[in-house]
Amino acid sequence: MTAVLQISNLGKTYKSGHRALSGIDLTIDKGEIFALLGPNGAGKTTLIGIVCGIVTPSEGAVTVGGHDHQRDYRAARSMIGLVPQELHTDAFEKVITTVSFSRGLFGKPRDPAFIEQLLRDLSLWDKRNAKILELSGGMKRRVMIAKALSHEPEILFLDEPTAGVDVELRRDMWNMVRGLRDRGVTIILTTHYIEEAEEMADRVGVISKGKLILVEDKDALIKKLGRKTLTLNLSEPLAALPAGLDDWSLELAGEGHELVYEFDSQAEATGVPSLLRRLSDLGIPFRDLHTRQSSLEEIFVGLVHESKSDGAGAQGATA
Repeated sequence: MTAVLQISNLGKTYKSGHRALSGIDLTIDKGEIFALLGPNGAGKTTLIGIVCGIVTPSEGAVTVGGHDHQRDYRAARSMIGLVPQELHTDAFEKVITTVSFSRGLFGKPRDPAFIEQLLRDLSLWDKRNAKILELSGGMKRRVMIAKALSHEPEILFLDEPTAGVDVELRRDMWNMVRGLRDRGVTIILTTHYIEEAEEMADRVGVISKGKLILVEDKDALIKKLGRKTLTLNLSEPLAALPAGLDDWSLELAGEGHELVYEFDSQAEATGVPSLLRRLSDLGIPFRDLHTRQSSLEEIFVGLVHESKSDGAGAQGATA
């Protein structure tokens, strides 16, 4: 894969003394969808702000498409489109005017056909002559995306892009994101809707207290860190767990009709076969069983909790 964004030893300390970022190393490949997850205040917006030239780093280097972020700022910035979390745009401008103006800001020549297709792709063409203040929150979000894409960037940052957007618009946006990725655009997003990251992302990064504590292929992360839950539907309810099952960490649920066992699917011995044998020995029959893999959200919460418990967490990025 070809790297389109490289971040090396990036750090940011504000005048107040607050250390927002520390030792960030990250490589993003061309055409991938990368999800950056982290709690509020973890440093996500600061990191995006530095890469997009809005925030000045205290140390480290950023290279965008081979252009040094500091020495060749204009070329680096022209490759990036940003959809910020907050909706900032001129309320009295028409949709088509503000999108066309954004294209001109990056020195791109006028291209009415491109702007029309962009607005059509975002279901904004019918609103092209409407003033921004006349639009709904979801439509305003689409205008922000159109502005970010107006100069045909190679990297698109989406900072909480579906916040306050209804389900239908959210689905349309993700279809658009997939289409952009298919055309080679690199997508970097932050989101509180972790199920979106689980569905959309190729890789996931977890940031906590200003440090990147993990970067991993999404499917590999779920497989490596995810735990499985085995649920047994008992033929007869149990009033309490028998002493003969003390070797397993079990939970009785469903008013005694369900026996729940959580285990590490990557462990050499999961304990599942021996548990089933012990149930047979104890004469505890079950009608059905099923397993469930931990979700990305559960893994994320666990990683952040570990990071807080350990102090700052160890840098674990694999680029």
